[in-house]
Amino acid sequence: MAARDGDMTLRIVSFNMRGFQQGCPVIEDLVADNKPDIFLLQEDWLTPANVVNFDTRFIDYFSIGSSAMSRHVESGMLRGRPFGGVMTMIRNELRAVTETVLCDERYVIVRVANYLIVNVYMSCCGSTDRQMICDDTLSNVAECCERHSDCVLIIAGDFNVNLDTRDAVASLIRQFAFKCSLVRCDDLIPQQKHLPM
Repeated sequence: MAARDGDMTLRIVSFNMRGFQQGCPVIEDLVADNKPDIFLLQEDWLTPANVVNFDTRFIDYFSIGSSAMSRHVESGMLRGRPFGGVMTMIRNELRAVTETVLCDERYVIVRVANYLIVNVYMSCCGSTDRQMICDDTLSNVAECCERHSDCVLIIAGDFNVNLDTRDAVASLIRQFAFKCSLVRCDDLIPQQKHLPM
């Protein structure tokens, strides 16, 4: 995706890593071939102590994000597979025009020049309290968007739902998009859309 505002054009990539080690080669290839300005990354599966791995591995970028595993690490020994996490990586040249607006385990909101960029990771189907978590996330994001109404809004990430279904979470996201006057990128290339289930 390329976003344009006046003289500034941003190249933005949204990518579900499915684990830091698994996703890094793809990011490295994208950096080498396309040099994106911003990465919106989901599911890095890193603990709080390891989120620094982004800054040490991708030295041309600075990162803003959080681990989704903080509460689990604090409660003792980790069991099961790692999960979640959102990270936004921004090219170092943009640091002077970047402001962290809000950061949570499910979303990162940054302002880059006149863009408000939201990186989200929604709950998967079957997750406990999925609809409530989604509603809470969208409410927090909407409140932040209202405070930054002078900005061009871009929201991307892993919504974990087919937006063309009757799923309750899909409905919440469609309502949010309508309220914020957003254009769905998947509607721009209909031949590449997945069929509704």
